[in-house]
Amino acid sequence: MDMFALAIGIILGGCAIGAGLAMIAGIGPGIGEGNAVAKACEAIGRQPECKGDVTSTMITGCIIAETTGLYGLVVAILLIFVAPGQFVDILKTTLGK
Repeated sequence: MDMFALAIGIILGGCAIGAGLAMIAGIGPGIGEGNAVAKACEAIGRQPECKGDVTSTMITGCIIAETTGLYGLVVAILLIFVAPGQFVDILKTTLGK
């Protein structure tokens, strides 16, 4: 078996595993935003006159929490589409192929 083909396989496999692990970052914002909305509903239920303040604060917090999931998505997309080509180019220049 050609060592170059094996190295490319390892690169592609590593990028796929990394992309999968990066997508785990989407779990945290989902849980956090669900908890935030639940607590906001409780707060509005206890003091309905504070609905506007609680809602605006909750939406701001959810927006900030969502960015972590988006960062994970961007990293996964880069690992799937950009990184393999870059790593293969580095391998080619290193091996002189």
